[in-house]
Amino acid sequence: MNRPAFKPILNTELPHGFRSIRFERARDPHHPEGDSGTAYILIAPLDSESRIDGELAKKHKDACRVIRRRPGGEDSLGHLVHGPGGSWRFRYDIAGSMPDETGAHFDDERFEPGEYVSVHEHDGPKVYRIVSVLPL
Repeated sequence: MNRPAFKPILNTELPHGFRSIRFERARDPHHPEGDSGTAYILIAPLDSESRIDGELAKKHKDACRVIRRRPGGEDSLGHLVHGPGGSWRFRYDIAGSMPDETGAHFDDERFEPGEYVSVHEHDGPKVYRIVSVLPL
C-alpha cells in the first residue's frame, strides 16, 4: 500500500518554539572522528530551557518529525511520538518498514549545540552530538 508523503509544514502556523535540531554521530572507537553523514534532523518544539515541550508536541503532532540520514542511503522519514513511560520515539511511518527508535532520556535532555544525546537504534544505543538548533 502506498502511503502519502508528508504534508508540508507551514511554518507560519507553528508556535515560535519549533526548531530544526541536527545531531550527528559522535566520536567512538568505530568512528574516531565522528561521522557527519550519519545524522538525524528533528523538528520539535523546545521550551525556554531547550527541552522538548510535550504540550506543544501533543498539540502539533503532525509537525513533529524526524529525518534519519545514512551515507549512501535514502533518508528515512518519520514522526517524533511520545511513547510509554515518557519516552520519545522515532516512528518511521512513511515507508512502514523500519522499527521505532527511542531517544534515551529525551524528556530531560537539553537540545543545545555541543550537547550529546543517545538514540537506541535496531542494533543498540548510539551517541550523537547536537551540531545545530535553528528556528523554523
